[in-house]
Amino acid sequence: MAPLVPVIVSGGAGTRLWPLSREMAPKAFMRLPDGETLLAKTATRALSLPGVTELLTVTNRDLYFHTKDLYAELGERRPRVASYVLEPFGRNTAPAVALAAMAVDARYGGDAIMLALPADHLIADQQAFAAAVARATALASDGMLVTFGITPTRAETGFGYLECGDAIDGSGTAPAVFRARRFVEKPNEATARSYVAAGNFVWNSGMFCFTASAILAALARHADSLLGAVQRCADALRAGDASMMEIDPDMFASVPDISIDYAVMEPAAEAGEVAVVCGTFDWTDVGSWQAVAELAAADAHGNRGQGERVAIATANTFVHADDRVVATVGVENLAIIDTPDALLVAHRDALQRVREVVTELKARGNDAYREPRTVTRPWGAYTVLQDGPGFKLKRIEVKPGASLSLQLHHKRSEHWVVVAGTATVTRGDEVFSIERQGSTYIPVETKHRLENAGTSPLVIIEVQCGDYLGEDDIVRFEDRYGRKM
Repeated sequence: MAPLVPVIVSGGAGTRLWPLSREMAPKAFMRLPDGETLLAKTATRALSLPGVTELLTVTNRDLYFHTKDLYAELGERRPRVASYVLEPFGRNTAPAVALAAMAVDARYGGDAIMLALPADHLIADQQAFAAAVARATALASDGMLVTFGITPTRAETGFGYLECGDAIDGSGTAPAVFRARRFVEKPNEATARSYVAAGNFVWNSGMFCFTASAILAALARHADSLLGAVQRCADALRAGDASMMEIDPDMFASVPDISIDYAVMEPAAEAGEVAVVCGTFDWTDVGSWQAVAELAAADAHGNRGQGERVAIATANTFVHADDRVVATVGVENLAIIDTPDALLVAHRDALQRVREVVTELKARGNDAYREPRTVTRPWGAYTVLQDGPGFKLKRIEVKPGASLSLQLHHKRSEHWVVVAGTATVTRGDEVFSIERQGSTYIPVETKHRLENAGTSPLVIIEVQCGDYLGEDDIVRFEDRYGRKM
């Protein structure tokens, strides 16, 4: 029997969930009210399917170590085999699926079945999900391209839809299977209501199932130029660890930026090549703050939230409080998202427009669209505590056994104070240790490295001084994590 290989596509920025979701900390890594991330839930759901032992993840190169750490947190639930296709930057889902198909084909052959799953969906009913996957794999084994449709529970304008045609399997066994007639873009409210009333429209879940050979053949039929560009990238994969396939940035820049829906599934549906398995499981793409709010319990006035909050004469309001008290007085129907470096206040009827904030921040050159105040790195994380003209204050935490790159800065000096653990410091030709409460100074244009050789986290406070304090003022000479030199 052909193996089933789940492919997690993890790369969307989740702009409607700003400021908690950002380009370098996307929504798949957001902690939900139960403390677990969407990516962890997706991985667990995939690995719970019968016979699955391997997980292939397509993600951004900068998120590789964060993803590995998250999978390690799963403990006994983690994948026995984890492999990665690492993109230098996003090119939408069609290139991601094509690269994954080539990797699966090379390892298992064209008959291997791929289950393509977005990293940021939430499904609670594992049994119903597994039943839908079983139906999909049977169809995929027969050469069909399979997608999963969700029966609408409301006239939703934030999702795409699928129009179902004739039933493929007339046995009446759930879940039902239909021929896909067409994919439909996100509709306005009146159109969404008409779809729900018609009864043969389902939400497009963005999950797919097919053999590696079937999707590659469909790409050849419907998106040959894209397939050629991706094939060149696959042929030029960097040699090394087969579990970490890193795409060349210059070659990847020539790959079209297009979704798998547009590139393949829409024309394939018109050609009668797509089946829709109508899942009976619960499903949400957690694509807006309204969806996040619904994951929390409501009080008697319809208020929901996370963190320390006070509600006075407040109704139907969601508050996310990161690290301080958020109080609301005399308001209703709001979403308030408070983070250390950005605050969102929006009417709940306008939450689909949050992405416009991200667009505006990009236009202004404000990095708040890209990174949060606490930034994850392969070696640990740093938090910007304060910055102003000529200075920046950071808290840096280095994992046991980890180290920053050997580097220098042209425009800033750095003062380090150790507050926990023991630091091994390289400064020019010197290598020395600093204990708790000790400090050192790194002048401008001086090669340096910070390392934690201990078994507990190393925490330092760093004071940067200079005319320019951007993260791009760094020249790397050695880096154990393979980052750009």
